Amino acid sequence: MTSLGDLPLRDDLRGREPYGAPQLDVPYALNTNENPYPPSERLVKALGEAVMDVAGTLNRYPDRDAVALREGLAAFLNADTPGAGLTTSQVWAANGSNEIIQQILQAFGGAGRTALGFEPSYSMHPIITGVSGTRWVNAFRDDDFGIDPARAIAAVEEHRPDIVFLTSPNNPTGTALPLAAIEAVLDVAPGMVVVDEAYAEFRRKETPSALTLLDGHPRLIVTRTMSKAFAMAGTRLGYLAADPAVVEALLLVRLPYHLSAVTQAVARTALAHGEELLGGVDALRRDRDDLVAWLRGEGLRVADSDANFVLFGTFPDRRTVWEALLERGVLIREVGPPEWLRVSVGTPGEMAAFRTALKEALKESL
Repeated sequence: MTSLGDLPLRDDLRGREPYGAPQLDVPYALNTNENPYPPSERLVKALGEAVMDVAGTLNRYPDRDAVALREGLAAFLNADTPGAGLTTSQVWAANGSNEIIQQILQAFGGAGRTALGFEPSYSMHPIITGVSGTRWVNAFRDDDFGIDPARAIAAVEEHRPDIVFLTSPNNPTGTALPLAAIEAVLDVAPGMVVVDEAYAEFRRKETPSALTLLDGHPRLIVTRTMSKAFAMAGTRLGYLAADPAVVEALLLVRLPYHLSAVTQAVARTALAHGEELLGGVDALRRDRDDLVAWLRGEGLRVADSDANFVLFGTFPDRRTVWEALLERGVLIREVGPPEWLRVSVGTPGEMAAFRTALKEALKESL
């Protein structure tokens, strides 16, 4: 049998591990930050009808530029952030936010170019950066998982990156950035600034979106996804808002017909039923805040969260706690700083199971 070592693989890919959270068959899967509430029967029927409508045309290529879908996404963003005033030409969509990130790096990164981020943060940023042949620089987050504007400015001025990644709310910490920190980076960044807002719909009401900064900042890109709040992780639909010139740049690197007719139809249907799909967001926010308070009541450290997950710790041996939870049917995530764990906010029943399992695990670890 041929092994990976026998293939003429790129040298910079040797020794790497593929990305992926554990996919285990457990009663309580709380490790991938999904919305725990599936589509209603009414929405399932609407989705089925939407797919049937395009099924008879699958011998033809889909709308290459996904214009109708982008119109719907622009309308949603304008409702989410009043005053954004986005047009279809300012919105782009792809197969998950990861393909959006990949296209950005293909257009603005590459050999001899640099991308800078502040870890711990979304692990796919440095992974896709490396795969694109771009150099990655980690400027590190502060001890409270925030980003001090003065330190961020110094890092950008030192490294002069072609792309800066800012994640808000941050994954895996849940930390949101104040607009002042983003503006500070925008003022000095020589290249593109990407604000990854995959969890933006879960942010607290007083937390603004970077969409409000698009006007007057032609090198700002704000990325979003339908995988989280929209409960459409299986659809694989990510999107961005930016200056129309940015979308023109991405057209140079996108693959032809990259969004299938089925994907576009499902995503448009989800947007049409957005009120239903996003109806559980307020409840998930409340459950998240309750979870933060409960964990702190148990004597644990917890990062403030504007997302649908919570980072908590600290544990000298987090693997022991993780395994104890798994033995009780609760799967969470070993991610981020070495002594911390992350749990997604699930249904009330799932969270009750998590609390019970964690109490028992903590007793065992004493």
